[in-house]
Amino acid sequence: MSGTESNAQKASPSVAVGVKTDSWFNALPRDKSDTLLLLFACIMVLLPHIEHLPAWTSFTCAMIVFWRGAITWSGSRLPPLGLLLFVATLTMLGVYATAHTLLGREAGVTMLVLLLTLKLLEMRARRDVFVVLFLSFFLILTTFFYSQSIATAIMIVATLIVLLTAQLSFQFSGAIPPIGQRLRMGAFILALAIPLTVVLFVLFPRIQGPLWGMPGDTFSGRSGMSDSMAPGTISQLALSDDIAFRIKFIDPAPASALRYWRGAVLTNFDGRTWTRQGTATSFANSNNASMVENTSAPSGTNIRQQITMEASGQRWLFALETPQIAPILTTNPASRSHINSDGEVLSDRPISDRIRYDITSTIGLRKPTIEAASVLQQALNLPAGFNPQTVAFAAKLRSEAVTDSNIVNAVLSLFHNENFSYTLQPPLLGKNGVDDFLFSTRAGFCEHYAGAFVVLMRAAHIPARVVTGYQGGEINPVDNFMTVRQSDAHAWAEVWLPGRGWVRVDPTAAVAPERIQRSLNQVLPRSFFGGLINIGVAQNNWWNKLSVVRQNWDAISNSWNQWVLNYTPERQKSLLQSFGIDQLDWRMMVGLMFGIGALVVALVTLPLLLVRNKIAPLDKVYSAFCKRMAKLNMTRQLHEGATAYRQRLCATESPLTPQAKNAAAMFLQSYETFRYSANDGPDTVSLTSLKSQLKKLKPLLSQCR
Repeated sequence: MSGTESNAQKASPSVAVGVKTDSWFNALPRDKSDTLLLLFACIMVLLPHIEHLPAWTSFTCAMIVFWRGAITWSGSRLPPLGLLLFVATLTMLGVYATAHTLLGREAGVTMLVLLLTLKLLEMRARRDVFVVLFLSFFLILTTFFYSQSIATAIMIVATLIVLLTAQLSFQFSGAIPPIGQRLRMGAFILALAIPLTVVLFVLFPRIQGPLWGMPGDTFSGRSGMSDSMAPGTISQLALSDDIAFRIKFIDPAPASALRYWRGAVLTNFDGRTWTRQGTATSFANSNNASMVENTSAPSGTNIRQQITMEASGQRWLFALETPQIAPILTTNPASRSHINSDGEVLSDRPISDRIRYDITSTIGLRKPTIEAASVLQQALNLPAGFNPQTVAFAAKLRSEAVTDSNIVNAVLSLFHNENFSYTLQPPLLGKNGVDDFLFSTRAGFCEHYAGAFVVLMRAAHIPARVVTGYQGGEINPVDNFMTVRQSDAHAWAEVWLPGRGWVRVDPTAAVAPERIQRSLNQVLPRSFFGGLINIGVAQNNWWNKLSVVRQNWDAISNSWNQWVLNYTPERQKSLLQSFGIDQLDWRMMVGLMFGIGALVVALVTLPLLLVRNKIAPLDKVYSAFCKRMAKLNMTRQLHEGATAYRQRLCATESPLTPQAKNAAAMFLQSYETFRYSANDGPDTVSLTSLKSQLKKLKPLLSQCR
């Protein structure tokens, strides 16, 4: 592939310059076009890895690919082996310096990417080309380490087609078809593999968890609700349209104002950040345990939900308030869950993969219960020396109020009637952040209002705590699943009221009630390109027009998640049982897979073999003629055409009778006329003309005896 002619080039003669072709690409010399196509395929393989690789790796790979492209275009020589060894050593040292190991997923993928790009600079023979191709096929698999979405699958299919096209291009030894025809051939080859792929997907014994993975790689790149809250935490999360979880309601979905998806309960406060109190709870028999006695027992409407939750790296399982029984994780029965004393639904391990679970929640009134004194005291603690104005204001409210409910309503009225605003970009706060927010800036997001409200309650001697989770959700009319996104992240408060227990209070609803009734995107302006472009809510019509497209795409993605990515051993067993196969073990599964797989392969290959062996009707008659002559000891030689064969058959020394010679001559002359006619060649002969020709040839064939 360098300036000197390689073995691959010798087997792939160049297209003559000046020949009219379909495109500029087809007009390139053969060695250049084939190599550039391979480089393009490698770029498609590498692109999905860019955002997951160290910056220096992406830059190095880009420079190497550009270098290889320049060598191909200019016809220069490839770099010497010594230089390649030096660069390879430097890159391997860079991988170790970055990852501190040469093992594991991240380091392994990085080395594989570098190996592929460096191999591009060493393509001196045909075998080097195929090493690059096979490395590319293997590297494609690693893309699914980072994403298994349907968009990723579509990208992988497109990449496979281009790789197969590049492989085909190096296989042609003569004239090469145009690039469009080669792409269709690559797509056809990939399509041939689909039936067997479906059989293997359905019948290959399923395992729980990922096929590859190292402990240190489990939670990299996860985003979502954390176990702490500070000003700006949730507002940054709300800028993301990533999906947190999807819900299929067995019972009618609740109204938007009741869609509170409970997550972490934050009790400890250090003056700026809210954190969990970290109550330790046993997991023994937790899947069958109801909520503990000191939590408010629900009394209201029961709503059953089937939730498909994306990987978060945290242990929370979200559900409508208030969940009754800890769910069984159907996609991973080895994991267990429980509901702790704060009403949090927790898994025994971080959620590192997409999971699905069924859960029943009760929304509405709660029966009052008795809370432990230590828990209530924890919900009253405030750090000393912070927010003196807030403490003084709470004392004033306490002195004027008759009941705790009066204080709660007074604060909510303050948020509603005074000049408070709801924004994703509030001003910065100082050491006494709650004082600054309540008496100065008066602009904030849900975490500002929830945090300030709880501080006011505690300063007024009312036990209170912050709850984080999600609020809202959008029902997709295409598949009737509700989607909750990271932009639905929310924070609210709970206060302990005598005779009522823990009561949810959402201060944000007093400031921006439309946020509770509608999604965040319908309440606040959208920003693009880091705030350079801001589009108001009233100007969002153009964006809303795309909602139908987004809903259909979300429905397709959800179906992909439910039926492909969540095809668990339980679903496999259920599917086979629907076909009457009840008793399954690994021997039966393997036998069934090989048996059906062989049948599918036969059904795919048999038509191809029939088409391959199919000959034109004229050639079939000619073949019959040659077989008849062979029986008369006049076998046609491989090098003989129809004319030469006719001359030998009709020669004086031929053993054929005069009548047979005359019939053979007439047959071969007619065959030549029909087969090689200038106007009706073998590829353009009409059906009517073909029937007429066969009608003339077959009687002549019968006379050749």
